[in-house]
Amino acid sequence: MAANLQEASRSGGPPPRQLRQLAETLRPELPSLAAEIIDEIRRSIPEYAQPLDGPYGHALRVGTAEAITGFVDQLGGLPVSSMHRDEVCRRLGENEERAGRSMDPLQAAYRVGARVAWQRIMKVGRRYSFSSQAVSMLADRIFAYIDELASLSLDGYSRAKAGSAQARREGQRRLLRAILVGASDLAELAEAAEWALPATVTLVAVEPGDLPNDPLLSPSVLADLHPTDPCLLAAGPIDDLELGRLRDGLGETRLAIGLTVPLGQAADSLRWARQALQVVDEPAVRCDDHLIPLWLACDPALVEQIRERVLGPLDDMAVKQRDRLAETLLAWLQTQGSAALMAEQLHIHPQTVRYRIRQLEDALPGQLQDPDARWSMEAVLRRRSDK
Repeated sequence: MAANLQEASRSGGPPPRQLRQLAETLRPELPSLAAEIIDEIRRSIPEYAQPLDGPYGHALRVGTAEAITGFVDQLGGLPVSSMHRDEVCRRLGENEERAGRSMDPLQAAYRVGARVAWQRIMKVGRRYSFSSQAVSMLADRIFAYIDELASLSLDGYSRAKAGSAQARREGQRRLLRAILVGASDLAELAEAAEWALPATVTLVAVEPGDLPNDPLLSPSVLADLHPTDPCLLAAGPIDDLELGRLRDGLGETRLAIGLTVPLGQAADSLRWARQALQVVDEPAVRCDDHLIPLWLACDPALVEQIRERVLGPLDDMAVKQRDRLAETLLAWLQTQGSAALMAEQLHIHPQTVRYRIRQLEDALPGQLQDPDARWSMEAVLRRRSDK
């Protein structure tokens, strides 16, 4: 008999006669058993020690009743549809996530239910003189059944968590777009997105391309990775450590870090960052390091007009000579005319520096001594060197 019982347990085939009889003996016990399980769960697990009125109590009562009835039906060999029971278990997991708890309390509740049910089965088995083999075999079935229910609840918990994360990301995208257009309901949107509005922000322009759907970013960063105009918003300034996290989260994608500005100027920070992506060819550009080129890039046609006025005489030269003199002129402006420093910067002999300066003085008569002309020339040359 023991061998037959064990084989039935392993095969999952029709239950032996003793198990069917035990199931029918247990059926009248189910209402009181469900109540005992709920009482013990509430007594031993602090998270569930609350009144059972409302949706929470209904879900707990229904879940417990469905679980033990389903087990007894299986034990008795009855045709059982587990669809409703499975959904109830998943919803129990969803409730845990929405309550902000881990799965630990619910897993503990399942263990409590298994223990109380086992104690009741042992008591009934002794009362009706069922064989020890039949009663013992129930242990494997009970704990396998509890594992199944717990797995279903974990599925529900994971489903709810994914849904909550998706809703939070969508809320943060809406908040980011609202900040950029200067919407008036930012406080309400920030509360819904679970994100505290900071005093200052830094916008990040992201080069469009093959971006991850859900990059791992700091909680202080809002993301909107739209295919055509992806961007990020960070609370406060972005230091090197935070920049490293951004690059880790987005892979090899080029980034441009805008200026840190008050919240109401977020759109300006993003505009400058997007301009930096176009102007400076670096993997991670900081607008702070390229303010003059960014300023000049705002009106390229006007910059070209200035270039023609201050550097136009160089246009008649051969390209190679013109480039050499432009490089020398920028070094002269940056070093305040020090031939030694220019020679070191350009990796040429000081005498060659002096020769080139004489060429510039001939080509641009009077301009090297004019403060306004010098400023214009340096601005145009800096813009040229950053391209």
